[in-house]
Amino acid sequence: MRPHLDEVADDMIQEIQTRVREYDRPGDGSYSGTLRLAVERVLHYFVDRVADPAHDPAPVTDFFRAIGRGEAGEGRSLDAMQTAMRVGGMVAWRRMTEGAEALEVSPRTLGAVGEVLMQFQDELAHAAAEGFSQAKAAVAGEMQRRRKRLLDLLFADPPAAQEAIADLAAAAHWPVPRTVAAVALGRHQDSRHPAFPPDVLADLTRRTPSLIIPDPDGPGRAKLVDRALAGTLAVVGPTVPLMEAARSIQWARKTLSLVQRGVIEAESGVIRSVEHMSTLILFQDEGLITSLADLRLAPLAHLRPSQQDRLAETLLAWLQSGRNANEVAMRLHVHPQTVRYRLRQLEELFGDQLLDPDLRFDLEIVLRARALLADNAGERIIPPSREAVGDSGEVVSFRRG
Repeated sequence: MRPHLDEVADDMIQEIQTRVREYDRPGDGSYSGTLRLAVERVLHYFVDRVADPAHDPAPVTDFFRAIGRGEAGEGRSLDAMQTAMRVGGMVAWRRMTEGAEALEVSPRTLGAVGEVLMQFQDELAHAAAEGFSQAKAAVAGEMQRRRKRLLDLLFADPPAAQEAIADLAAAAHWPVPRTVAAVALGRHQDSRHPAFPPDVLADLTRRTPSLIIPDPDGPGRAKLVDRALAGTLAVVGPTVPLMEAARSIQWARKTLSLVQRGVIEAESGVIRSVEHMSTLILFQDEGLITSLADLRLAPLAHLRPSQQDRLAETLLAWLQSGRNANEVAMRLHVHPQTVRYRLRQLEELFGDQLLDPDLRFDLEIVLRARALLADNAGERIIPPSREAVGDSGEVVSFRRG
């Protein structure tokens, strides 16, 4: 077989270039040289394998792993290479059967050689596929690292330079959009990660897993986002220009925090910050809202927590209903007479403050915050405790609830 290897190689190369158009590159000398090198290596190793079944396959399998990596690096599939291997195998088998007839090789021996040929082809195909997969995984890993870095730049405060973002976006194959919305993720119902569209930047390894959605207000984008995030506690921040992505993620994280505390109700589906802006404004500085509550709700400080709750609820309903006692009774599902009794108590406690529009506005702010905390999370905004004098003249201390 050895004296005829050059002729067989020529036949194989000609047949491959004829039947596999990807390998027919007459103007590319380097590519033709690589094809010849591959064919000759395969033939010489095959002859060595037939002569010695224990012959080390590492050199030729490593060579085909490198070919697989090269195909992946060029952005091609393995289809052309696998076709070329089948064509080459058929040429080799045809030449072997012709030679076997001339040399009167027994059918049994010829069958054994054919079995080695098929096994050899499988090994080379497996090696090429392995190299291809390794290269693809490496490329995907590098692309993911670039996208995570891009997410970091977009969330930076102050923002990174626009040129740096554009350069990294190009390296990450991410088309730069005009607007974006950031997403903060909470718990997921199962162990599987959500599947996101390819243009969504995602980093699920952060303390708060985060996404950037390009052009979130485009046609069909909202439904696409909802499907991708089904089963996940997810908050979508406001739509902003690309360079303001940090603002969107800040609002998304703040909203997520309020959802996790129960201040904002976690209804089914994705939560959007823009639907809860008044609550976000209210809780933007909780220390400030607590200080305002201490000041404006001071008349309730000497009451028991249960009394504070009843009167605070009534006062908020009164402010929200245009100071109409009958509507307050309907809102609270109590008798109008009960409401009037409570309102007389509030007039005694707050006096002329209830006549001042600015003070009423302050009261509604702190009472809304108090109601959100008490109703949804069991937290309370209660005036500081005071010492109150009982009917008998003794000093009574009431603790904050």
